Amino acid sequence: MSSEYDILIVGAGIAGSSLAHALSQSSVTPRRIALLERSLVEPDRIVGELLQPGGVAFLNKLGLQGVLEGIDAIPEHGYAVVQDDRIVHIPYPDGREGRSFHHGRFVQGLREHARRANGVDVIEATVNELVEEEGTVVGVRATRSNGQEKEVFRADLTIIADGCFSNFRSVVQGPSARPSTTKSHFCGVVLKNAQLPMSQHGTVVLVHGHGPVLLYQISEHDTRMLVDVKNPVPSDLKTHIITKIMPSIPTQLHDPIHTALSSGRIRRMPNSFLPPSPQSHKRGVILLGDAWNMRHPLTGGGMTVALSDVYILSQHLNKVNDLRDWKQMKGILDRWWWERKGLAATINILSVALYDIFGADGECLSVLQNGCFKYFERGGESVRGPVSLLSGTAPSTSLLAYHFFYVAFYSIWVLFAHPRPIPAPCTSRESHMNGTTHSNGNGDVHIDDKHLDTCIMQMPSVLDYPRLFWLSGRVFWTACIVFGPLLWTEIRWW
Repeated sequence: MSSEYDILIVGAGIAGSSLAHALSQSSVTPRRIALLERSLVEPDRIVGELLQPGGVAFLNKLGLQGVLEGIDAIPEHGYAVVQDDRIVHIPYPDGREGRSFHHGRFVQGLREHARRANGVDVIEATVNELVEEEGTVVGVRATRSNGQEKEVFRADLTIIADGCFSNFRSVVQGPSARPSTTKSHFCGVVLKNAQLPMSQHGTVVLVHGHGPVLLYQISEHDTRMLVDVKNPVPSDLKTHIITKIMPSIPTQLHDPIHTALSSGRIRRMPNSFLPPSPQSHKRGVILLGDAWNMRHPLTGGGMTVALSDVYILSQHLNKVNDLRDWKQMKGILDRWWWERKGLAATINILSVALYDIFGADGECLSVLQNGCFKYFERGGESVRGPVSLLSGTAPSTSLLAYHFFYVAFYSIWVLFAHPRPIPAPCTSRESHMNGTTHSNGNGDVHIDDKHLDTCIMQMPSVLDYPRLFWLSGRVFWTACIVFGPLLWTEIRWW
C-alpha cells in the first residue's frame, strides 16, 4: 500500500501539529500534508506546561491563539524566586503574559487545529523506518493503528518531529549526530488547591545542596510541582522530597505536598540538553523540535523555541515551488539556521547556565546563586533584562552575556560588601519534624540532617580578605567555564 503527499510530518506534538497547520497556509499552491502520530490519545506529560510570553506571541503569529481557549489555561505574569524564606518578585516586562496549562489539553487543541486545516490528514500510525531512494528520503514506512501491514507514505519532503526520544535523529544527522546529555530529572506531582506565594506567578525555590523546585498553576485547582533531582535519582523519592526539599518550600504548600505524595505516584522526566547542528547530511528530510534541539526545561523555553522554529521554517517552505529541489532546500535550511539563532541560542544557553547556578553544586556556584538572588533584589534593569531573556522577548546572546557576567562580578562584590552567615551554637536545640523551620531572631536559620543551628550575619574582616580574593578568582573562573562551553555549542558551526 502506498499514499502520496507533498509533505509528511512524523510526530503530532507541539512542533509537528503547529507546523501542519502553518504549512496548510501555503501561498504557492495547495498541499497535501500527512501528520503521523503513534497515538492520538491525549498525552500525559509533566513538562511542556508553561508557555512564555515569547511563545504566546509566536502562537498568535501562527494563527493558533484559539488553542489557549477552553483548556482552563492560567495567565502567568512572572516569577517569584524563593531563597531562605526571602522572596523576590520578577514580573514579565511591559505587562506581557504567559500561559500555563495541562500539556495534553494544549497538544489536543493543536491537533484539532491541524485536523481542520485544508489539505491535512491526521493519521494514527507508528512510523517504522524512513524510505530512501538513491540517498534521498522519499517517505516513511508505517503501520496504522487499525492495521497490521506496513504502509508506505511517500512525500517530496519528510519532517521528523518525534520528540526528545527520537527514533530517527541519528539516521538524519549521520556522523554529526550528538547524543543528548541528561543533567538531572524533574520529578513531578500535581498539588490540589495549593496557594502559591504570588498568584499567577511561577515559583522557583532555591534549595541548598539540591536542584531547584518549580511550582506553577496549570488549571483552576491544579498546581504542578517539579523537583529537580540530580543523578542518580534516589530510590525513595517521597522521603527525599519530604526530608531534603520541603524544608525550603514555603510552609503554606506543605499540606498539599504531603497529600500529593501520599495519594499519587511521582512521575519522572529526564532533563536533557542537545545543541543544534546544521542539517545537510541527508536529502529530503528535516529534523524539528526536541528531535533536533533540546535545552534544560527549567526556564520553560522549549515550546517558545519550537513555535519560533515552526513560524520561521513555514514562512520559507510556503514560498517554495518544488520541495524536491534540494539545492533550494539547502538554502532554506541555511536561512532558517541563522534566523532562529538569536532566540534559540539565547534560550538554550540561559536554560543550562541558570540551572547550574540555581542547582549550586559547590562553593563557587553557591556564591553565584547568592549573588544572582541579590542581583534580582536590586530591581530595575537587574530584573527587567534577565526576565526579558527568560520570557523569549529579548533574543540576544550579547545581552545574556552582559547580565551573566554582571551577576558574576556582583557576586564577588557581595563576598566583600555584604554580611555573611556565621554558624553559632543554639541556646536551646530543637529537633525539626518533616523539615519545619524555626527562627529565634538572631539571624538566618540553617537546617542540617540532625539539628538546627542559628547563623549570625557578620561582615567579613580584613583577615578574611586573602581567602575571599582567592575565592573571587575561582568564582570568576567558574562563571567562565559555565558560560563559555555553552556559547561554543551555539557558535561552533559559524
